[in-house]
Amino acid sequence: IQVQHPAAKSMIEISRTQDEEVGDGTTSVIILAGEMLSVAEHFLEQQMHPTVIVGAYRKALDDMIAVLKKISTPVDVNNREMMLKIIKSAINTKAINRWSELACSIALDAVRTVELEENGRKEIDIKRYAKVEKIPGGFCEDSCVLRGIMVNKDVTHPRMRRLIKNPRIVLLDCSLEYKKGESPTDIEVTREEDFTRILQMEEEYIQQICEDLMRTDNNRIARACGARIVTRTDELQEEDVGTGAGLFEVKKIGDEYFAFITDCKEPKACTIVLRGACKEILAEVERNLQDAMQVCRNVLMDPQLVPGGGAAEMAVSHALTEKSKGMTGVEQWPYRAVAQALEVIPRTLIQNCGASTIRVLTSLRAKHTQEGSQTWGVNGESGDLTDMKELGIWDPLAVKLQTYKTAVETAVLLLRIDDIVSGHKKKGEEQGKAPAAPEPTQE
Repeated sequence: IQVQHPAAKSMIEISRTQDEEVGDGTTSVIILAGEMLSVAEHFLEQQMHPTVIVGAYRKALDDMIAVLKKISTPVDVNNREMMLKIIKSAINTKAINRWSELACSIALDAVRTVELEENGRKEIDIKRYAKVEKIPGGFCEDSCVLRGIMVNKDVTHPRMRRLIKNPRIVLLDCSLEYKKGESPTDIEVTREEDFTRILQMEEEYIQQICEDLMRTDNNRIARACGARIVTRTDELQEEDVGTGAGLFEVKKIGDEYFAFITDCKEPKACTIVLRGACKEILAEVERNLQDAMQVCRNVLMDPQLVPGGGAAEMAVSHALTEKSKGMTGVEQWPYRAVAQALEVIPRTLIQNCGASTIRVLTSLRAKHTQEGSQTWGVNGESGDLTDMKELGIWDPLAVKLQTYKTAVETAVLLLRIDDIVSGHKKKGEEQGKAPAAPEPTQE
């Protein structure tokens, strides 16, 4: 989106940051940040200093984080059925709802494959190691996760084998060709035999490189098979060779050839093959699948859940309202306004499903004053009050924490701005130039 106003640019940037950090909650963070600024407008009109509002907002943020952690529920990440339910609740509103079970299974398998634990530290890099290959044709049900790598390449020579069991694979970051000098060089040839000898030496060099590969039984590719990248063929060692793959195969899918390295023993990279009727459907499925993988990654990195459907926001809002009653001084009013701003999430859900906003929101406020009702929220389809625990609607704690932190920090950033000084371009191209000399006139 192309915008000029600095505040609008900040709002777009927080959505991008939210997507990069946790991959979900991009809409919620913009709605919440906008509401935080909206409730602050009343205090600015009453000449309350922005520093007072900012102080109350930051104090409220600390309490919001504490309440969220208090109402969060731990989840067993080894329980596959529970993990699938969590992912399904996150993508149920997406376009792939029809294939939600398949998409959830694919997302979970892919994230589990790229999960890596080293020295007590867990790393799940979806963007680098979970590659999505979209192949038009076939049915969506034909989509799958390969325990290995698939690349859109055919063999370079017809005599090369298209099927190799238990291949030995090496990765080369160099070209198999004669290396030219860095500076231009001229060769003076006096005899015809010398020119033939120069061409022969170039050929011998290429053969020497290929012999280096043949001597160590190498070929090429992957993290999935345990290979290490080398930049020169004469530096190859036995430990650089990947032996973790069980099968190398070249297949034709549609009109193109693909090279498969599969049946890997301990693959730490995978390829997700998506099939569908057309490119537009595949693009939509890929976007939603990325969301599902991000949800799975967030839960595996921080196995804590909070209830969805606006229940978490109402629980935090109620806790802040109760705490504000014991506060003294002018800060209590912007502090209480944060609790009011949090209600924008359930209010938006109620409006989206066409229910009576005032009636349902008032009932939800009353419900959260009762003990043990922190999991009650809005049913996004009917607009009724429902226990999110029974409905199975959960949000990862990491997403909520990031949403609240980003929204409040953005509101604080914009509230601290007194004025905007913008430089405008001068009108006309000739402005600022020396005046042209007058043309001579003939009398």
